[in-house]
Amino acid sequence: MPGVEFFLASSLEKVFPGKRPEPFEGAISAWRGTRAAVQLVYRSEGGEGGGLSQRFTVSVEGAPGEPELYRVELVPSDFPCWESSEGDPNYITRDPGLFPDLLRPLEGNVLRPVPRQYRSVWISLPVPQDALPGSYEIKIRVTPDPQNSVLHDEASLLVCLRVGKVRLAPQKLLHTEWFHGDCLASYYGVEPLSEAHWNILENFIRQAGERHGINLLLTPVFTPPLDTLVGGERPTMQLVKIRLDGGKYSFDFTDLVRWAGICRGCGIPSLEIAHLFTQWGAKATPKIMATVDGEEKRIFGWDVPSTDPRYRAFLEAFLPALLAELERLGYDREHVFFHISDEPREEDLEGYLAAKRQTEGLLDGCQMIDALSSLEFYRRGVVEQPVCASDHIQPFLDAGVKNVWVYYCCSQGKLVPNRFFAMPSARNRIMGVLMYMTGVKGFLQWGYNFYYTQYSRGLADPFAMTHCDYAFPSGDAFLVYPGPDGEPLTSLRAEVQSEGLTDLRALQTLEAHAGREAVERLVLANAGMESMSYTQYPVSASYLLTLREAVFDALEKV
Repeated sequence: MPGVEFFLASSLEKVFPGKRPEPFEGAISAWRGTRAAVQLVYRSEGGEGGGLSQRFTVSVEGAPGEPELYRVELVPSDFPCWESSEGDPNYITRDPGLFPDLLRPLEGNVLRPVPRQYRSVWISLPVPQDALPGSYEIKIRVTPDPQNSVLHDEASLLVCLRVGKVRLAPQKLLHTEWFHGDCLASYYGVEPLSEAHWNILENFIRQAGERHGINLLLTPVFTPPLDTLVGGERPTMQLVKIRLDGGKYSFDFTDLVRWAGICRGCGIPSLEIAHLFTQWGAKATPKIMATVDGEEKRIFGWDVPSTDPRYRAFLEAFLPALLAELERLGYDREHVFFHISDEPREEDLEGYLAAKRQTEGLLDGCQMIDALSSLEFYRRGVVEQPVCASDHIQPFLDAGVKNVWVYYCCSQGKLVPNRFFAMPSARNRIMGVLMYMTGVKGFLQWGYNFYYTQYSRGLADPFAMTHCDYAFPSGDAFLVYPGPDGEPLTSLRAEVQSEGLTDLRALQTLEAHAGREAVERLVLANAGMESMSYTQYPVSASYLLTLREAVFDALEKV
């Protein structure tokens, strides 16, 4: 008789078909308003009656809230990492293949084992705000369908969920994952800013804010000049309608008002205004559409240099009107962020300065952030809040730069944390601990839902082409998948990253009671290290699991 094996694995396991994952025993800990997760792993021996005709129903009992069950689906990647990552031992594999990532709701709570393959169900355990603190015995039952040709005994697995008595501090870290509204219009085949598009936008924004800890959203007052071929353009995604009549500008902010309302309704209190100049050096103006004397046309773009006096005239009209509208909507200067240009290099410094001078006197007192790697930008007073690549941030930290942010993208593939398919989940989650230890103000990643090929030249199927046509290692360009009916589908990477944000909040909460020095000692003692950096940190999943329990126990004593 073919057998079917069931056991539990931690949320930090990536379950591959051909490798038995480490079984998990023990407790998992969480706090009210957060979520915990465990995986139900299963494998059928196959043989007669052991095929896909087998069906099992999964039920979860004893949880403080309503459990969520997801089938962990395999997603292809034939570009899992850069060749330059050679010498970095902290990869699961460098070979192409199928990777566990997509979390699809388990329809009817029914699973079907694939013969001779390890697969898993992701069990998410939300803890309601009003849950009682204490220990919950969670029973996971796996019941065979009576119609199975070969019947199996019911499987019953237990895990202890500990709910803390302390309420975690609200998330202080500013967290943006660049949101690409035009990608959603293109993927779903709807007109930008049509009612169908607005419904999709709201679905994705809600998941970003309520589930994935994003509290700052890239806001396309005009189409963001990001990942665009020089001379090319992305589909228009512009929240501000612009008119130019007789040389005088006027603005309609109706769509921006709607966008801001959705963001606030989804728990996102801050807005990140689209970049005012093109990427990689601020050489040109962004794509801006306007109705000019009754005719719709593009008035700025790659063909207009950043220093063009016509653009200064536009900014003199636009930025004061935008700031006044944001103030009317209740946004103070602490909740609005502006960009000049993304990822300028040191050789772009003078060009960046020239572009920034176009905004002189128009953004005084506003928060300015930009992703860059050269300390010279900060030394020259060009950027007050530098957003530093994780593999270039150490000089900023050593220099004592205040209000520094950290980011990673496709380039950060050697030694530093990231979330590529081919990396272990611990390498994703450790960011929470490292951001606490380095005291950064914010975290930025460029791809919440980028579904184009590189330079936005065409649509990419995120279920099949996970690397944007060999542009970026799989796992870089998007955190969620476009599901049916305009609903996002979460990923294993997104859930693990959210666990890292919970780690950060727990450490900050403990600091409020025990002091920073004591928390740092706890973090380092559990790691057996004297210091940590973005290139030197514990790589094992066991470290993060053990640290979570240690922090939980410490908070229970306050």
